Amino acid sequence: MKRYHYVIVGSGLFGSTFAHFAKKAGKKCLVIDKRPCLGGNVYCDNVEGINVHKYGAHIFHTSNKEVWDFVNGIVPFNRYTNCPVANYKGKLYNLPFNMNTFYQMWGVTTPDEAKAKIEEQRKEALEALNGREPANLEEQALSMVGRDIYETLIKGYTEKQWGRSCTKLPAFIIRRLPLRFVFDNNYFNDSYQGIPVGGYNKLIKGLLEGVETRVNCDFFEHGAELTDMAEKIVYTGPIDAYYGYRFGHLAWRSLSFEQEVIEKPNYQGNAVVNHTEREVPYTRIIEHKHFEMFGDAVYDNAKTVITREYSTEWKPGMEPYYPVNDDENEARYKQYKALADQEENVIFGGRLAEYKYYDMAPVIEKVMRCFDN
Repeated sequence: MKRYHYVIVGSGLFGSTFAHFAKKAGKKCLVIDKRPCLGGNVYCDNVEGINVHKYGAHIFHTSNKEVWDFVNGIVPFNRYTNCPVANYKGKLYNLPFNMNTFYQMWGVTTPDEAKAKIEEQRKEALEALNGREPANLEEQALSMVGRDIYETLIKGYTEKQWGRSCTKLPAFIIRRLPLRFVFDNNYFNDSYQGIPVGGYNKLIKGLLEGVETRVNCDFFEHGAELTDMAEKIVYTGPIDAYYGYRFGHLAWRSLSFEQEVIEKPNYQGNAVVNHTEREVPYTRIIEHKHFEMFGDAVYDNAKTVITREYSTEWKPGMEPYYPVNDDENEARYKQYKALADQEENVIFGGRLAEYKYYDMAPVIEKVMRCFDN
């Protein structure tokens, strides 16, 4: 008899949700994390009474009522609605692209005027293509939204995100650019969205209630011991690391953060402001209090906390955030996936182990379906 049914490597949403359902099914689990805290990238620091999203902004959104009811059964969620703003050379534009954006861009006030302006600019780009398919992200974007929106709101931001020119990025990255011809700044189309009341640490604490945990525990330092203790390993770390990088490193984009406490109650008036100008080195500024404080409550705390977010090329030793899903890396991932599929006593799950970008709700739904079966 093993000491645990599951040793779960990583306490992010996949690992914590798996532990929750496993415990509910009568299984004994140990959750480990190499960091000194639980929660993976949804972990929050409390700074000046404000929950600061330490590893980047996380906004929960879903149209799956089962998932929404599940997380609200752990901790109630608030009414936060994601309405980011773009700052280009000091002028502000609403996102996603909607009638407010088109009015700010051109002064148009009706959907017909906005459509005519976009079609006029698309025509120029389509004529330049002369019937061929777009060869890169720049051509793709120009053919969809025209030059004004592309150069103001897409080009600089995208080049900062990916660390390379839009003419060097594949067209498929931006196949979909939703245009809304209504005055609606709600970024998501999902039926439900919000932030856990009291922050994401409460969600993780609730998921892991009654589950044994260890922090500052690196699986690769204690792997043999941990494997001996468990009937199965649930691994949520980078899949290439699990196999000792035998086919080489998978490529990622990483992030770095610059946090500042500001002696005023309200810095930018919004949780998320994207800086789309190429010359501004950071991609966005997050003002964390706006995720959980609304209206006059913003002014109850005389201080605010902002984080400037920078996108960087990943190197070994850095935190991996976004997979680079080009042909070379997809081929490499398939080699690792073929090895993983042969494992009888290891379950691979989550963003790092599956080399796939996940929103939070689909991660939880995937674990729920695992336990359905």
